Amino acid sequence: MKAVPKRVDHEQRRRQIGEALLRIASTRGLQSATMREVAAEAGVSLRLVQYYFHTKEQLLVAALAYLGEQLTDRVSASIRALGPVTPRTVVYGTLTAALPTDEESVRLTRAYTGFYTLVFSEPELGERHGATYPDKLESLLAKQITLAQEAGEVASDVDPVLTAAALVALTHGLGSSVLGGQRDGAAALRILEYQLDRLFSGNRPG
Repeated sequence: MKAVPKRVDHEQRRRQIGEALLRIASTRGLQSATMREVAAEAGVSLRLVQYYFHTKEQLLVAALAYLGEQLTDRVSASIRALGPVTPRTVVYGTLTAALPTDEESVRLTRAYTGFYTLVFSEPELGERHGATYPDKLESLLAKQITLAQEAGEVASDVDPVLTAAALVALTHGLGSSVLGGQRDGAAALRILEYQLDRLFSGNRPG
C-alpha cells in the first residue's frame, strides 16, 4: 500500500518564512539579512525559501504584510478593550497599541524600525512598498478627530489633518525613545495619553 503524500500548506510555509524574517528584523535589523540567514531562522532549506520567494524584496513585502496583520490584530484588541467603538476609542486604541509597552509591541516596533532603517539606504524600496502607510494612518485619525468634533468631544478650532500628523509623529518618537532607553513603555504611554486627554477635552472654555 502506497503512503499518502503529505499535503503541504503553502500559505503556512510562506508565513513561516516571512515571520522568520520579522524575527531577524526585530533583533538584528534587515541590512545584512540574507536569504540563507532567513532559511536558517525558519528551519528550512535555502532552496525552499527561494522556491516561495524569488527575491529578497518579494520576501520583504510578504513579511511586511504579515507584520501589518499582527499590528491590525493588536489595534483591534486595544480598541475593543476600551469599550464601544467611538472616534475616541479608535484614536486611543490605535495609537496606544502602537507604543512599545510590552514584549509583543516591542517586537512589532523593532520590526518596523528595521524596515524603515533599510529604506534609508534603499529609498526606492519605500517608494514601492510602504511609503503610504503613515499617510493612511494619518487619514484614519483625521477622520476620527473630525467625527469627534461633530460630537463635541474635540474643540472645533482643532485642525484634524495637522493634529493627526502630529499624533503619529509623537507616537513614533515615543516608540524610538523607549527602544533607545530614554524612558520605559509606561512613561511613554502617560505622555501619549496626556496629549490625547487634552485633545478630547471638548469645547470647554479656557
